[in-house]
Amino acid sequence: MPSPSAETPGASWTPSVPTELTRENWARVGQRLLAKMLGEFAYEEIIRPLPEPGRATDPHPGPGDGPPDGSETGLPDRAVDLAAYTLVLDAPSTHLTFHARRHAYGGWHVDPDTITLTEVGAWPRSFGDPLEFLARARKTLGIDGATLGHVIRELTATLAADARLDHFAVPAATLADLSYADLEGHQAGHPWLVLNKGRLGFSASDTARWAPEARTALALPWIAVHTDLATYRGVRGLDRADDLYAGELAPSTREAFAAVLRERGVDPSAYLYLPVHPWQWDDVVLPLFAPSVACDAIIPLPTDGDDRLPQQSIRTFLNVSRPERHTVKLPLSVLNTLVWRGLPTERTLAAPAVTGWMLDLRDTDPFLSEECRVILLGEVASVTVEHPVYDTLREVPYQYKELLGAIWREPVGRHLRPGERARTLAALLHVDPGGRSFTAELVARSGLEPRTWLRRLFAALLPPLLRFLYKYGTVFSPHGENTIVVFDEDDVPVRLAVKDFVDDVNVSSERLPEHAAMPDEVREILLTEPPGFLTQFIHSGLFVGVFRYLAPLCQQQLGVPERDFWALARAEILRHHGRFPELKERYETFDLLTPKIARLCLNRNRLHLDGYRDRAERPHAAVHGTVPNPLHAP
Repeated sequence: MPSPSAETPGASWTPSVPTELTRENWARVGQRLLAKMLGEFAYEEIIRPLPEPGRATDPHPGPGDGPPDGSETGLPDRAVDLAAYTLVLDAPSTHLTFHARRHAYGGWHVDPDTITLTEVGAWPRSFGDPLEFLARARKTLGIDGATLGHVIRELTATLAADARLDHFAVPAATLADLSYADLEGHQAGHPWLVLNKGRLGFSASDTARWAPEARTALALPWIAVHTDLATYRGVRGLDRADDLYAGELAPSTREAFAAVLRERGVDPSAYLYLPVHPWQWDDVVLPLFAPSVACDAIIPLPTDGDDRLPQQSIRTFLNVSRPERHTVKLPLSVLNTLVWRGLPTERTLAAPAVTGWMLDLRDTDPFLSEECRVILLGEVASVTVEHPVYDTLREVPYQYKELLGAIWREPVGRHLRPGERARTLAALLHVDPGGRSFTAELVARSGLEPRTWLRRLFAALLPPLLRFLYKYGTVFSPHGENTIVVFDEDDVPVRLAVKDFVDDVNVSSERLPEHAAMPDEVREILLTEPPGFLTQFIHSGLFVGVFRYLAPLCQQQLGVPERDFWALARAEILRHHGRFPELKERYETFDLLTPKIARLCLNRNRLHLDGYRDRAERPHAAVHGTVPNPLHAP
């Protein structure tokens, strides 16, 4: 299995430049990302822009924990125009001015076209360079030199990815006709994180080959790993590895794999098969598992012949040759969106057990299974590969305990009824080159009045999430990439699909009677949080992480005022409370309607809390103060 970037000996090589790297593309995506940077840094109070008196009415006059306009929700009482703000940079008499709107949860939306740099002795000039901003504001941002160097690298990689997305962008009407798998390659990435496509570890050619925006389906190679290192786990019906392989691999492929092993003089029955990311093989497996490769504990195999397409999570691949086969999730030791994208050994091993428990909760609850018809895309099988040394050492950086393995997840298409279509929630935030949002396109196609369509969206998303929270003390992290909206043939939202259980499911640390049937293996692996904080996963993942951006988009493009948007969401929560009055105490224990919530900060985590330091445990989001909860009051 040669390196994917290996060159033919003696062949000449000429540098090439991607077609999207043009002055115009770079300026456009830079200006847009600078506006996002100012808005998200201001939301997290990394920076504190000051209103410019007399230039515009500022309905949110001060930073801090209190509601900006004096209301309990933090939402303005009327439509608000852009207000002017100033941010002083490191050098005296050097500052940025820009116009911004304030939104729910203390959010900011900065108009990219209004950003101006003023420095002593010079005329103000239009400004749109986020890299220059970092250089001019490193003290203002409070970033140390080591962190700043890595941030510049991540930011540049993110800009390059944005340039590619912009260069090949298509209208919202075209996107609405794409399949679930193909639509993923058009998404812009995490809306909250500024450095959302850093992918530290990838070269430019790696990015062009393996990034979601490359939209290139490729065949994955497989490897055989001796059962001294590898362990298989599966849900009921996939109890043995052969049960999985019977559906995933053609008989001829399995025979070809076995023939490779017999030619090496080893017994195929002593090995487990799994796909491996070519980059991971070249950059991690060969260097770090070299002793295991040398003694035939790990043996390379050919591809299974199926083309797979990388999804937004970059390490998850959908089978586009045979969509009925499982999605596969592989470790990829690149640093992206705060963490190394490996597969933790213990959690990979437990993934099928977690899936089994979650499916049991759903299948024995008629509200979830029959009314909501919620789809849980189970992580039904896994092969865990331990490193002979790293996995014995608790204190080593966590990236070295997430090196090799695979998780097989059910594909969403298997669960769709005739006429239904699935799209990740993140797609609803997409805006095409002409300024039309994907949401506006779907609402127009549905024929429904916008408020009615939003009610249907909330009715599809919230009830199953609330049922798991209130009844079972269990939450998903329902962010845009893990949450899938299922639409009917008229593009009306009808139900919810959720994925990524073992990484993104948390349970209440306060035991509930419903936890009694939880298997010990699941109890030991799932992360726990106090009841008062468990609700943060819905707030940060869905309300802050998606709806904070969707609400202004609906105001702008659908004519639904932001206050009405949040009132509709609150009404769906209260409707659920009324449906199950017997759980009244749980609504108080897991209170989503508190006046304020903790402000979780993802960008602070990178800039201030963890930086790029190695650590033995995965980092968690920083907490900084509180913000008003728009769901608190009608």
